[in-house]
Amino acid sequence: MSAIGAFREPIAQSWHRATSAGLDPEAVFDQVVQGEVDQAGPLLAAALPVLNELTTRLEGSDYSSLLVDRQGRVAHRWCDDRDSLRAFDALGLEVGTSLVEELVGTNAPGTVLETRRSMSVNSVEHFAVPLRQFSCYGHPIFHPTTRRIEGVLDLSVLADTTNPLLPALVAGAVADIEQRLLDGGRASDRELLAAFQRQSGRRRAVVAIGHDLLMSNQAAMAMLGTADFALLKIIAGDVRDDSSITITLESGVEATVRAARVGGTRTGALLEIEGLHKRSVGGRPALPRSQEPILISGPPGSGRSTQVRQIARTRPLAVLSAASALLDGPAAWVRDFDAAVGTGQGLVCVDGVDLLDDDVLAVVMNRLGDGSRIAQLILVSGPVENLTGRAAALAGLCTERVELLPLANRVSELPRVVSTMIRAVGGPATLHLTPGALQTLAAQPWPGNLRELRTVVEYVVGRRSDGAITVDDLPEAYRSSGPARQMAPIERAERSAIIAALRENDGNKVRTAESLGISRTTLYAKMRSLRISTY
Repeated sequence: MSAIGAFREPIAQSWHRATSAGLDPEAVFDQVVQGEVDQAGPLLAAALPVLNELTTRLEGSDYSSLLVDRQGRVAHRWCDDRDSLRAFDALGLEVGTSLVEELVGTNAPGTVLETRRSMSVNSVEHFAVPLRQFSCYGHPIFHPTTRRIEGVLDLSVLADTTNPLLPALVAGAVADIEQRLLDGGRASDRELLAAFQRQSGRRRAVVAIGHDLLMSNQAAMAMLGTADFALLKIIAGDVRDDSSITITLESGVEATVRAARVGGTRTGALLEIEGLHKRSVGGRPALPRSQEPILISGPPGSGRSTQVRQIARTRPLAVLSAASALLDGPAAWVRDFDAAVGTGQGLVCVDGVDLLDDDVLAVVMNRLGDGSRIAQLILVSGPVENLTGRAAALAGLCTERVELLPLANRVSELPRVVSTMIRAVGGPATLHLTPGALQTLAAQPWPGNLRELRTVVEYVVGRRSDGAITVDDLPEAYRSSGPARQMAPIERAERSAIIAALRENDGNKVRTAESLGISRTTLYAKMRSLRISTY
């Protein structure tokens, strides 16, 4: 390994970051990490015409070009030199390959993304041994309006150093890309504005959301709160065709959102919001006060006990759990059940009907069917589709049902639920989520449902006493915002094992990989695929 002290300061600092991350210069490319690239996104739309012109100028030379997106993935690759092409292919360096510094070490695209400054990385300055055959120059691409980094343009050559004329050539190409980003954004904004003006005169609430633009009419301003606009931004990002979704607003009003992508814009969506009716405090319609049995079903942690309390309100409530039948025995449980329902008053909750044995369930069913006056029953179970035998038969006797979905399927409720939880754990009224933090939480799998969310909220409230909750305020394991999807059980187990190992090893990747019996490259790949942020 080359002596770090002999390098220029930005290269030496990059090497320190790579060694601190536990990277092995010999093994970095043993398993490359691939990701999806947005081929229809604004970066490629702006860059391709410029890259085509640059290609014409580079034809016949030994130089190759790489365009890397803001996530460090190769979005475009061009080679006119056979040796360079073979070298790239041997490394598995193709569209979608990640070149971020934490995975590959010092390299022009990845280090430019890290430092936000243009730089050359010559031969032995590369951290990964296989990259030392190249010399490269990378230049960051910023959006002219937001100044957010959009990607990096890199030129590479199989040589010991780069040509000193490269910076001017690459800077000129980047300036053209940035101008096209600006022009494309303006055109999209104009089209979105025109669509908004056509609809905003209606009495209905209308909101237009673009890449860096948000417009709302007076009706929307009167109806929506800060958290509502954050939620609408999430909905707008998911719009592919015209769609409709029902959400609960910050005010407790249930509303229908009709969202449509605005033709000609890449990120623009027009949303119409129509209020329907006020929902109950718990965010679900209040159940009628009949004497018919009520079934509340859903996975653990989804709010089943909370829903029982909301239904009961001021009425007397007795709770008999499946756990007590195991601890005290079925006979004692049946005696307590008969005594509770025999009063004919209030509510009796049987918590965990799917965990009771058939003999106990038979008693409950007989009491429901014998025609005598009994207290109203609330039956609590896991998801209905998982019920079998007498538990399923008992659920079938319930004419009133409340089915609670997993938290991952209730993203629209997150603003209200988090706000309620903040107050419940003693947080101040001024504490609130930023749109970015809300979007990150919405992307989590939430295997522990509301219980897991409450743990996160307690963590945040314990560390921030006022103002806006940002992504950096969230626990480390919840700061990544990869695409929301339901993980398979084996993935959830694997994710939990890796997080636990990282904590045990104070975030050290070398020791973590060794304790798990995998290579560091494999560890990084799994951390990315399972949306585990860097510790």
